Amino acid sequence: MLCTLAYTAARAGRRTEALAMTEEARHAARPLPTIAPAGRLFPINPAAVDLYTVGVHWALGDAGAALEAGRNLRPDHFPTAERKARLGTDMARAWWSWGRPEQTAHALLDAHRASPGEVRDRPAIRSIVTELMQRHPRTAGVRELHVAASTPASQVY
Repeated sequence: MLCTLAYTAARAGRRTEALAMTEEARHAARPLPTIAPAGRLFPINPAAVDLYTVGVHWALGDAGAALEAGRNLRPDHFPTAERKARLGTDMARAWWSWGRPEQTAHALLDAHRASPGEVRDRPAIRSIVTELMQRHPRTAGVRELHVAASTPASQVY
């Protein structure tokens, strides 16, 4: 709940509250196991809190802090395709804000591999894919990403 509230506060521009709730959530998550036990209603672990922290910093306009918060996160920290893809999209938004097209493309390709719809069907993410193709068509990963994100869902599976 603290993570969701922190992200909501960040999107509303309430920096102090967002950061305080993020820190409180990180403190509360420290003693939790790295992998949440199966069957838990809310599979929260320290990595889940760190992923929210990436989003909070991005929403506050601090791409550097977002990238720092996510630097040790890996897809295998997350049990679902949606969370694995969210890692990719959140890191991509931070890389894009920092003006790093190659890292952006690679993060979005990771997200697409985890869950194609998270890249293909989210307008904000599609916008990044389109801008990458328009502004950086020769950057490593951009053409592959553009093709992957343009493939209809019926042809992905």
